[in-house]
Amino acid sequence: MNPFIQSKVMTAEDVANRMPLQGTIATSGFTPAGYPKVIPKAYAARVEKEKLAGKNPWFNLYTGASTGDELDGVLARTGCMKKRLPFQSTPDVRNRINSGEIDFVDMHLSHVAHYIRDGILDPIDVTIVEAVDVSSDGRIWLTTSSGMSRTYLHHAKEIYIELNSRPPIELKGFHDLTAPEQPPHGRSVPISRVDDRIGRPYVVVEPDRIKGIVLTDLDDSSGEFKAPDENSVLIAQHILEFILFEIKKDRIPKEYLPFQSGVGNVANAVLSCIAKDSRFHEIEMWTEVLQDSIFDILEVGKLRCASTSALTFSKAGHKKFLDDINELRYKFIIRPQEISNHPALVRSLGIIAMNTALEADIYGNVNSTHVAGTGMMNGIGGSGDFARNAYVSIFMAPSIAKGGAISAFVPMVSHVDHTEHDTQIIVSEQGLADIRGLAPKKRSEVIIEKCVHPTYKDAMREYTKDSFATAKTKHTPHNLHKVFDWHIKLIETGSMK
Repeated sequence: MNPFIQSKVMTAEDVANRMPLQGTIATSGFTPAGYPKVIPKAYAARVEKEKLAGKNPWFNLYTGASTGDELDGVLARTGCMKKRLPFQSTPDVRNRINSGEIDFVDMHLSHVAHYIRDGILDPIDVTIVEAVDVSSDGRIWLTTSSGMSRTYLHHAKEIYIELNSRPPIELKGFHDLTAPEQPPHGRSVPISRVDDRIGRPYVVVEPDRIKGIVLTDLDDSSGEFKAPDENSVLIAQHILEFILFEIKKDRIPKEYLPFQSGVGNVANAVLSCIAKDSRFHEIEMWTEVLQDSIFDILEVGKLRCASTSALTFSKAGHKKFLDDINELRYKFIIRPQEISNHPALVRSLGIIAMNTALEADIYGNVNSTHVAGTGMMNGIGGSGDFARNAYVSIFMAPSIAKGGAISAFVPMVSHVDHTEHDTQIIVSEQGLADIRGLAPKKRSEVIIEKCVHPTYKDAMREYTKDSFATAKTKHTPHNLHKVFDWHIKLIETGSMK
């Protein structure tokens, strides 16, 4: 520890007692990596104590994206979380959102920094970040994520740091931290290749705003990596065949375009299949999260570079990362989410975007967030940033869920996150629907034929036939009396069958 750190060291309880009982807290953390782990627990304990004393504590919580239970969970369980943004995946937060206890602001991840800078959101009272090092002149080196940390640090009234000795000090140098210039005369972000570096490996703040440093030694609580299931592998194979076809048609160059993949089994399956497929050579990634499947690509020498906003590995994946950390410094770049999700960069780099849908409808509208139209799952995250601006936008979903009780393909989605104008390719384990350049009725034919599970295919055909016969206008025909029959049956009986 340098003398500056020594002069700032305090306990998590000391920090909790200094934090406001009513206000806005912003933290590091992104899906779930690099988030504070001990100060939130101490603050939750203080909040509970103040509640018993008859006081009325409340707080808003801003993060980069989802975090671990040590942050989201412990704070949600106090019952005093008033507002949460922009993305979450913790059961306690989700349940309280869906019960109406927490106001959740579901946002495109690329919009958060602008909302903070322009004062659209409540101002930040306290920012807490996890770091591997801090210097006396205010340089802060982050750990396994970047997320919104840079912006939150710059706009906080007070800063507290969890200095974590568990992440390797070699993480210094992985980050490339910068921000776009602002309107009305902002220039384009000067990144034209995935491996371009234009920022600093640390955030700089005024040292006197750092009010305390808590020493920790804790891992991120990411779960164990699950091997892709059969349906995920089938979806991945459909996508790879499509990419090879597009190369043959000269619509994708032979050296490929950078890949973006969301979180989860299907996204991991795509990378695993690329690793195993001899027809694929070295690729680049421009994405938000790197998971264990990146090591499948690395181990066969097929990764040139990967730009991300977080490293979210299992224990086994973390060990692989540590074993090769000095080599991976030249492969991985950790960026702020307003850069990783920047619409102009997604467009100019020509990203092949692959994201997961909860459900899609016969005309190509996609629901990423709401179960049966009203129940929040996690949030839109960055999928909209990529879908609207990608060179190729792919949405993926197994055709059925809950043992066949739910069809992922419905007459009309119960909530729209991505309109038909933003979807190009829709894939299930049944097949791949290329709906680019197709009018609505033709899109419905292709989606039903290629993506819908056999259990629901006849019912879907019957619906389209009926809607075409009864709809007053025929461009995008729907029978509004029947369009949500499948969802209503699900709510009433537990099945769409």
